[in-house]
Amino acid sequence: MSAVPENGAGTSRIRWRLVSLALVITGVLIVIGANVHLVHIALQSQPDCVPHLKIPEGDGAFAAARSSC
Repeated sequence: MSAVPENGAGTSRIRWRLVSLALVITGVLIVIGANVHLVHIALQSQPDCVPHLKIPEGDGAFAAARSSC
């Protein structure tokens, strides 16, 4: 008696494991690639100067953290 069934169930199980592993690796690579792209765009873009109110600190209103203009 052999350890592998004659109907090929062993190779089918290995094939599904390889397909599952390939799908997981592909998904991880897509997530990593998307994050690398976002970091690259964030570092390369420089927004133009936008006019905003320059409110003195301590007012409690929202204002730009640091003006680049």
